[in-house]
Amino acid sequence: MQSERKSTLKTILLPFMAAACLFVASPAQAEKGFVNWINDFYQTASNAGISKSTYLAAFKGVSEPDPTVLEKAAYQPEFKHAIWDYLDSRVNPYTVGVGQDMMRQHGKTLNAIERHFGVDKNILLAIWSMESNYGAVLEKPDRLHNVPRALATLAYADKKRAKFARTQLIAALKIIQRGDVKASQLTGSWAGAMGHTQFIPTSYLLYGFDADGNGRADIWNSVPDALATAANLLKKNGWQPGKTWGYEVTAPSNAGTYEGKTKSLAEWQSLGFLRPNGKGFKFGKDRAMLKLPAGPNGPAFLMTKNFFVIKNYNNSDSYAMGVGTLADQLAGYSGVAQAWPRPEGTLDINQKFELQTRMKTLGYYDGKIDGNFGSGSKAAIQAIQKQLGMEQDGQPSAKLLRALKK
Repeated sequence: MQSERKSTLKTILLPFMAAACLFVASPAQAEKGFVNWINDFYQTASNAGISKSTYLAAFKGVSEPDPTVLEKAAYQPEFKHAIWDYLDSRVNPYTVGVGQDMMRQHGKTLNAIERHFGVDKNILLAIWSMESNYGAVLEKPDRLHNVPRALATLAYADKKRAKFARTQLIAALKIIQRGDVKASQLTGSWAGAMGHTQFIPTSYLLYGFDADGNGRADIWNSVPDALATAANLLKKNGWQPGKTWGYEVTAPSNAGTYEGKTKSLAEWQSLGFLRPNGKGFKFGKDRAMLKLPAGPNGPAFLMTKNFFVIKNYNNSDSYAMGVGTLADQLAGYSGVAQAWPRPEGTLDINQKFELQTRMKTLGYYDGKIDGNFGSGSKAAIQAIQKQLGMEQDGQPSAKLLRALKK
């Protein structure tokens, strides 16, 4: 850990003079309320041990909130999308294929981390996929935010997240001060999550792990550090080595009366919750909670302790299911056996891949075959719908796929 660099500013400077060093934008470009908030927050940071030089470096050139931060704060897909759409976009042949490539590239590292922490390497790969698309997001500057600015934006303008943001901002400033990363390189998500495995600053300070031996936990540039940091979080929050996150089960007709209840696996068996084909388990004393993420007409799952450990990363059942089901497929198991209760006329993940493939073959689409229907896919669909005389809503559908098959 590097020692704190002493401030080069004279101690007799007044706070408003320090503010003049903070911002390079002209007064016309600055948002006065935001500038005042940053100036006022310095005292809180100082009380937490943050030097003036660190503070100035963190906010150099920052004069207005990050507008995209507030837009993204209002949109969190794991809480808004139907479970099947959420999983389709994250657990599919594309993410499995890239994960298998990453296993080949980083197998020795993953095996070493698994031995050291006792955390399943496939779970770590799945987290890496879910958090940053195996690091691909870090190569897209338009997806990254200046972390101090992002957190200051939330603290200033988002009442619901203001307390969280202030705490994370202090932690981010501590990361800069101890020399783990330069202020100009402290980038992350809209909420301050950083690096390959997207750690918020407080979690980074708690769990950051130097796996490559260079003296710091560099989750931005070192895959070993990022994966080991994720494993360290899971281990310290109670991960049970050698055990899985949960099991899909066939359920009796009265399954809804048991949702949310926790029993031993042996008790669940006695109630008619049976092991399907695929990933097996021994019915015994291990306890599990029944989850019906799509209601009684969808798949049923018995979630073990490790499922809830995963939620320390993101407190969403959809997220933890995404990690677990992707890890299973990376390990060679099949996907969810029972069909999700999708609305009539919509596509499952295999059909989504088929539709994109057919659009690409016909020359309408030139993007990735990944099952995600962004602006490129929607534009292609609209062009095809126009040619076929269909409503041009840009949405993938069974009707459209049938038309292309003809």
